[in-house]
Amino acid sequence: MLARPDRTLPEDQWLETETGRFVFSRLERLILDLVSPVTGETLLDVGCGSGNYLRLFQKRKCVLSGLEESQSALAAAREKLGNRCELVYGSAEDLPFSDNSFDVVTLIAGLHFANRPQKVIAEAIRVCRGRLFIGFFNKNYIVGTKRSIGRLFGFASAEAIRFYTLYDVRSMVKRQMAVSSLRWGSVIYLPGPFYMFFSELEEIFPMYKNPLGAYVGMVIPVRYTYRTISDPVLNSFDLKAKAQAAAPEAISEML
Repeated sequence: MLARPDRTLPEDQWLETETGRFVFSRLERLILDLVSPVTGETLLDVGCGSGNYLRLFQKRKCVLSGLEESQSALAAAREKLGNRCELVYGSAEDLPFSDNSFDVVTLIAGLHFANRPQKVIAEAIRVCRGRLFIGFFNKNYIVGTKRSIGRLFGFASAEAIRFYTLYDVRSMVKRQMAVSSLRWGSVIYLPGPFYMFFSELEEIFPMYKNPLGAYVGMVIPVRYTYRTISDPVLNSFDLKAKAQAAAPEAISEML
């Protein structure tokens, strides 16, 4: 992972500010609308930080897991979530989970500081058996600078933050699997200073399939496909009326 930039305030303190509350509320709406979590689903948030996004899914009664490589962030998450969530220290590039482990996998902030985003996405797909949510800062955001996006989201600098286009992220996903469909949207359309006076304008913009927002989210169905392959017949054998030889067994290979 890239070194995380300093925050203007610790995340939990930033969420108590007027700007922080507003930005988080917009992210909450986008994430929950796209993911559509169902009670009892297993969900992993990769790069879960101090657990604020996991709490959104806790309210929907999902079975939660979070992975984070910052020990201090994990400690904060444990303080908030206790034993209601499995919290694991580890790298997003090498997830310590078996294939097909989770109904939902989210990368809400997991790509923001990724050195190898392709590897992070590949691992997220590997452990997912249902839906994958990917969120990222929009490289094509045209009404503000990268620095203004960083500050709006509570970072003192944007130098260590990765920005992507929708095409960038979709291409990385398509390198790992076929993409038959995806749903996407964006939020936070105005430059940071405007939110002090015109935050209500945010509600006017359509959220879905809108490329103008500073934060883009997409959800992709993940499905493993199986193919049946027969063992080659290397030696001929006689089939007799009363004693037939057993045909070689079929094997299944995961694509």
